[in-house]
Formats: sequence, C-alpha cells, structure tokens
Amino acid sequence: MISVLRVGHRRGRDKRVTTHVALVARAFGAEKVLVDAKDEKLKDTLQSVSRRFGGTFEIETGINWRNKLKEWKGVSVHLTMYGESLEKVIDEIPRDKDLLIVIGAEKVPADVYQMANYNVSVGNQPHSEIAALAVFLDRFTKGKWLQKKFDGNIQIIPAKVGKKVITKNEKDK
Repeated sequence: MISVLRVGHRRGRDKRVTTHVALVARAFGAEKVLVDAKDEKLKDTLQSVSRRFGGTFEIETGINWRNKLKEWKGVSVHLTMYGESLEKVIDEIPRDKDLLIVIGAEKVPADVYQMANYNVSVGNQPHSEIAALAVFLDRFTKGKWLQKKFDGNIQIIPAKVGKKVITKNEKDK
C-alpha cells in the first residue's frame, strides 16, 4: 500500500495545491493521503472525485504527522531537494512493504529528515512537491499506474482531438 503524508497544510493558502497533491497521488497509484491539518472540504472534494471516477482511495485529515511517521510499520520516504538522488536510491526502496511518502507544504521540521528511512531528491532545484510526487510515483511503480483501472461512473477515453467521456450508463449499453 502506498500512502502520502502531507505535512504543513495551511487550509486557506494550500487548499488548491493539497488537492492537486491528492489527485496526483490517487492517479499515480497511491491508495491514501494523510493531511496534518483538519480540512473537511478537502476530504469532501477527494471523496467526490473517487465516487465519480472510481477506484479505492482514502483521505484522512487532522493527522498528527509526527505520530504517524513514528508508528509507521513500513518504509518512509521524504521527498526533498536536499536528499539523495532519486536515481541512486529508487531501486533500494523496498516494494514489498507499505510505503509512506512524506511531502511538505512549507519548510518541514528537521525531525522529518531524521525520522524518514529515506530522504530522496527528485531534483536539486526549487520545484513543486506535486511534480516531485508524480515523478517519484512514476519511477517507483515503473509506470504501472498507467494500467490501473478505476471503473468509475465517468471514464475518459484517450482521443487525438476533442474530449471523449463515457458515463456508466453509456458503458452498460
């Protein structure tokens, strides 16, 4: 199981970015997002996406990140531009254990660096945590997220031109 822990979510300021973190996590193969701040609107938004587009995905808000990281039984990976190079460590990260990916919304507390099993850099230049999460999940899953079937009420069909959307009622015909 892959989970993402968002540290430092500020409801008023980060709602759009944290929503995108959760959408990327869901689409790229994570089953769960944990957010340190309580945010029912964020939770409602993501549950709505899962209901419409399918798949099993959970979001919990109001999580004590320190306790979660301390109690985590699997492997924890902190995505940071100060860590070891992704290419150097990606194959060392166990795939047979539950994975917790930690990303910050703002500067993360120093404890995160000490508590995580891996501090991984997706690049050494300032960049978005959304981009880092997408690149990491793509590399970690070796692109398998592309074959994931969500079987929701809404399905987007790849098309060269225009939008091709099928709803559950149309699929059943």
